[in-house]
Amino acid sequence: MAGQTIVLVDDDRNILTSVTMALEAEGFQVRTYPDGDEALRGLTQNPADLAVLDIKMPRLNGIELLQRLRQSGPAARMPVIFLTSKDEEMDEIMGLRMGADDYIKKPFSQRLLMERIRSLLRREQARQQPVNNDPGNVLVRGDLTLDSARHACTWKGKPIDLTVTEFLLVKALAAHPGHVKSRDQLMDTAYGESVYVDDRTIDSHIKRLRKKFKEIDDNFAHIETLYGVGYRYREG
Repeated sequence: MAGQTIVLVDDDRNILTSVTMALEAEGFQVRTYPDGDEALRGLTQNPADLAVLDIKMPRLNGIELLQRLRQSGPAARMPVIFLTSKDEEMDEIMGLRMGADDYIKKPFSQRLLMERIRSLLRREQARQQPVNNDPGNVLVRGDLTLDSARHACTWKGKPIDLTVTEFLLVKALAAHPGHVKSRDQLMDTAYGESVYVDDRTIDSHIKRLRKKFKEIDDNFAHIETLYGVGYRYREG
């Protein structure tokens, strides 16, 4: 992963400086922007492998920036991590719905941020690997088809655009229909055992997944919540 480019967007110069030093020490190339407006211009002209965006910024906030980036262009599928403050729960949910892959609360551990970045980059590399036509790469559950080699998901033959995290969550649930997956198990699937995320992150991803499927099929109800236990995939 050394040599890959990470973009940091934050109006806090101390964060930009300290995180840049940490990333460069790990061999990453780093570009920084103090606000969303400059970042939009920079990423449109010169995309990166991953971006870390602060939500609260002047001129163009992180959510607005992500919305613009996801519309079109070379940065449309770029993995994105949000930096949020403790009182920004609604912004976190909105950001995940807009297509962010993860979020981290301030103040944050640089080690944790580094693990999240590595995890997302590994998933993106796997998605971009040459296609292997091995039938074992394709999981079919009724109207659901998941092609791991192509990172492709369809429902009733219609494509659904999923982030890497969303794809892994659907696959984990659909691989064993009727079996309950706890939030901890889904966290390990999506982030790896070395990275901690709170329950709300998984819940936000599941809500966004359901919304995407319902945009295709109003009657979609195959991802079930078992309150206090976890989630399961209902086939049929």
